[in-house]
Amino acid sequence: MKLIYNVKDKPKFGQMVVFAFQQLLAIMAATIAVPAIVGNGMTASAALFGAGVGTIVYQLFTKFRSPVFLGSSFAFIGSMVAAFAGAVSMQLGYLGLILGAVCAGLVYVILAVIVKFAGVKWINKLMPPVVIGPTVAIIGLSLAGAAVKDVFSYGPTDDNGSFIMSGNIWASFACAIVTLLVVVICSTYGKRMAKLIPFIIGILAGYLLALVFTVVGTVTENQALTVIDFEPFRALVADGVTVKSFVSVPEFTFLKALKGADEFSWSYLATIAVAYVPVAFVVFAEHIADHKNLSTIIEKDLLEDPGLHRTLLGDGVGSIAGAVFGGCPNTTYGESVGCVAITRNASVVTITATAVISILVSFISPFVAFLDSIPGCVMGGVCITLYGFIAISGLKMIQKVDLESNKNLFTASVILIAGIGGMALKIGKVTITSIACALILGIIVNIVLSKGKDSDSED
Repeated sequence: MKLIYNVKDKPKFGQMVVFAFQQLLAIMAATIAVPAIVGNGMTASAALFGAGVGTIVYQLFTKFRSPVFLGSSFAFIGSMVAAFAGAVSMQLGYLGLILGAVCAGLVYVILAVIVKFAGVKWINKLMPPVVIGPTVAIIGLSLAGAAVKDVFSYGPTDDNGSFIMSGNIWASFACAIVTLLVVVICSTYGKRMAKLIPFIIGILAGYLLALVFTVVGTVTENQALTVIDFEPFRALVADGVTVKSFVSVPEFTFLKALKGADEFSWSYLATIAVAYVPVAFVVFAEHIADHKNLSTIIEKDLLEDPGLHRTLLGDGVGSIAGAVFGGCPNTTYGESVGCVAITRNASVVTITATAVISILVSFISPFVAFLDSIPGCVMGGVCITLYGFIAISGLKMIQKVDLESNKNLFTASVILIAGIGGMALKIGKVTITSIACALILGIIVNIVLSKGKDSDSED
């Protein structure tokens, strides 16, 4: 893939700001979704602040050589829920979020030390292209359902789970398709600038159509057309127009956690460690897959330079920093990788600027409200392209694999079916995701078949 901006390239300031906003929009939906799912008073603004800080920490550890944004990790949602469930108070639950991130971060630090002294050759042998390629593909494919669900986010389903084409569905579907087509057209036929910011143009086009539907629906009292929920904006003026209507300080996790320090117990720490540590090992596998995928896009092996030990340290310490402020452990985002692939802008300056802007906008109440108000169907149209590119990146890796060999054929097929089929394991409070299960199973199959001779390859 020919990049327009390479890792070390520095776009002009104005362009950089626009590119950064695009990255922010690409990762925004998932980043603010995690605190919304966990609840317990967690806020989107704090999550954005934490993601920005975590990304800067990651960039410092990787010497600004890895163009990827770190956002709230979905893998730790169960762990975060357990932190609140096992706490005697809400304040202790917030302390548990930070302690859990520290536990997970220490796992990354230990793994980084091992990699530093043992090197990465064993990882390349353990996870060759025949293993990593299908794994990357299912990362994208496993998110397909979420994208389609967002497209039809306002409609009902029948007993089989199929969406019923009601008035709500048609309005939602129209916004998603317009967003998708604008993104695709700009990426394919747009001039230089339009080609670089297709997501911004697509989201604005989808939002504008949704706004038209909402206005018409409000005037005609047709609830099916009210696609945009303006509640985030109404909340800004619920107590009248004040300073907080424009600028407000995020509710940082550590400020709430300090109040729960007196209620800390070692048994609670043990509960937190059990909830977070196993998940960290699962995310480690996804960490490698994401960086392998990104390496293919930028045509530079990130596991060698800046080194897997640095990316692990950056991810681990970045997760701790993110949780201190936003409560959510961070992880490298497939949406960010997909944005790099589609726009062909791998400038790490853009990623760093995204982190800074994420921190700044967390204080700007109207902008946070705007992000909250972007309809799910609009983001669904964007995510179809993002997740699709992730899947295609994995399939491109498979192209380099000799599938005439039974060993490779079975390894790839096992990973794809296990991942797409949703093979997940729940052990106590820990869930091994379908991606992690597929990767582990693929590694086992590849090792077993490598012990013998492939008869087909010898014919």
